[in-house]
Amino acid sequence: MQIGSGETGTPPLTLTGPQLQFPAMPTPKKVVFSYDPDEFEDFVKEWVPALNTKYVRVERHGGSGDHGIDVAGYLTPQGLEGDWHNYQCKHYGDPLTWSKAAPEMRKMFAAAVRGHFTVPKRYVFVAPMIGRSLVRLFAKPSDTRRDFLEDLKSTRDDVITSLSNAQREAVEKLAEGTDFSMFETVDMDEMIALHRTTPHWATRFPQPQVARPQIMVPPPEHGPDEARYVQQLLDVYRERWGDTTSSLEQVAEHRQASEHLRRQREAFYSAESLRLFARDASPEGHFEAVLDDVFDIVVEVADGIYSLGWERLQAVLNSAGQVELTETILTKYVRPLDRKGVCHHLANEDRLTWCQEGDT
Repeated sequence: MQIGSGETGTPPLTLTGPQLQFPAMPTPKKVVFSYDPDEFEDFVKEWVPALNTKYVRVERHGGSGDHGIDVAGYLTPQGLEGDWHNYQCKHYGDPLTWSKAAPEMRKMFAAAVRGHFTVPKRYVFVAPMIGRSLVRLFAKPSDTRRDFLEDLKSTRDDVITSLSNAQREAVEKLAEGTDFSMFETVDMDEMIALHRTTPHWATRFPQPQVARPQIMVPPPEHGPDEARYVQQLLDVYRERWGDTTSSLEQVAEHRQASEHLRRQREAFYSAESLRLFARDASPEGHFEAVLDDVFDIVVEVADGIYSLGWERLQAVLNSAGQVELTETILTKYVRPLDRKGVCHHLANEDRLTWCQEGDT
């Protein structure tokens, strides 16, 4: 029998074993509500690029001396001196209202008068909860301007009272000539839906615990994708038991070798089921990260001096079970048999070799 020859009509892979059950995870919305202000600004910075692919770049400015800019999306290389959008982040335990939004608007106009930046084309308030009265007010830009100008006359905000009379007049004049439709709010549900399209989604939010598919059962016939690691196992068997185990037909007649090959194929297909699950349920590269974690440790074991490839194989398989995997969204799905199977995936790629010249 030729390794990897495979015959048409080979029975499809079957699955066995119970599916895992997991407790419910918090929704993304609940996660966002739990953020502190810094975490929320980071979340907004991840979301903004998905709004407008024309942004030259997106920067976070939040902090002391930010002049009312938390996250800025630049439409030109001139940054704050050209066309840009401001995303003002407000993470409160209650809805964002006019009394909390107006001071930020005054800060923006005062900073523009002082020459810190040009007035943005859009000014978007981003908060987990937006008061309905604020949404209704922003829906009528002329009313928003009217209320802003009325408040401006009586405000005691330091950002305004610290201005000279000429600067205060400039703020009023700038506000009178500004189209207040620039002020907007964003719905958190829409924001989360758009964030889902970004590469940050999978790492920021706990993903719904999808049950891993049941483990594949090796088909009766060896497939082409098994050729190299099975050949390496045949080399091990021939070295240990002689020419009576140099082919698959002979191995099938050898009690120890046949049982050993059966177990290794089960491990290979367990890891293969993990690979397919990772491909469909996690970002690209997660299964490869498991391969690399295992390889980085067991390659040192494989480089030892052994009298037989069998001894190297057993030492590597044992050490694979002790490897500490990098914590990713896939790690919790990795089973002990997968680690063993990963070694055969590595052998299938010739990253591990069991029988080596120079063994004593």
